Formats: sequence, C-alpha cells, structure tokens
Amino acid sequence: MADVLRIPRPASRRIALVALVVLALDQLTKFFVLRVIGRGDERIVIDGFFKFVHWGNTGAAWSLFMGKNEMLAIIALVALLALFLARHHFDTRTRLGQFALGLIAGGIAGNLVDRLLPSRHEVIDFLRFYLNTSKGEIGFPAFNVADSGICVGVALIFWITWKTEHSGKQPETTEAK
Repeated sequence: MADVLRIPRPASRRIALVALVVLALDQLTKFFVLRVIGRGDERIVIDGFFKFVHWGNTGAAWSLFMGKNEMLAIIALVALLALFLARHHFDTRTRLGQFALGLIAGGIAGNLVDRLLPSRHEVIDFLRFYLNTSKGEIGFPAFNVADSGICVGVALIFWITWKTEHSGKQPETTEAK
C-alpha cells in the first residue's frame, strides 16, 4: 500500500495544478454560459459549423444514462479515487504524463461539481460543432471544458503508452531536472 501512495512531490503538485486549472476554467466558462445564454438557447458563432448552446445533461457522454445524475456522481467520485490510487500505473515520471492525469482529474472534478451543486444537478454543455445539411443539422454532441480535459488526457495517456511500448525505452523523468 505504501507504493500506491508514493509519488514524487513535484509530480503530485503538477498533476494537482493542472487539475485545478481545468476545474477553474470549466466552472468559469459554465458560470458565463449560465449568465449569458438562457437554458436551451443557442448563439451561432460560425454559421453551419459552431455555436454556443446552454444544454443540461443528467447523463454521461452522448446523453447515455439520462436521468442517472446521482449514480454518475458516485461513479465520478470512485473514478477520482481510483485515478489517485492507481496513478503509479500511469507514466507520471514525465511532465506529459502528469499533464494528462491532471487533465483527466480536473475534467472529472468539473463535471462532478455540476452534478453536486444544488442549483444545477446536471452537467452544463455549451460547445456545439455541427453542419447544416438538406436533412437538417448534424453534429457532434455538445460538450464543455471538463469533457475536453478528459478526452485530451485519455488521448495523451494512449499516445504515451503507445510511444513507450514502440520505442523500447523508458521516457526520461522530470524529477532529475
């Protein structure tokens, strides 16, 4: 168990700092959306491509598990705890690995705050990319800064893992620097 809790202090600080920045940016942007855009409203930024929306989501990605906000809040808490306890299984020796874990933790925390706040009880999504077609609008589901942090962090973890496995050598550590 001692190995699970052991991580170099600078690495922990970097992970926490990135997570806090993602959490702060996520909540700041959602605060702005809540003040400027009415629920269900849209503001077109680039016609036929991008708009700001104010949509609530009590489900997970792509609105899976709609109405399961409490269950998803518990899952997010468990995920944060698991990420913390299993962080030594990820490449936290590099700044990029620390950055990736910070993005994921900050993203999970940002959406968790939405689920737990009595004034919300749903995740606020506001970024919407789409195309206008002859059959109507098609697009990527609306998302937010927290979702972006999670997706980018997971992609970085995959890339780091692939790169390490295919290079045949261990990455340089940041602790000696």
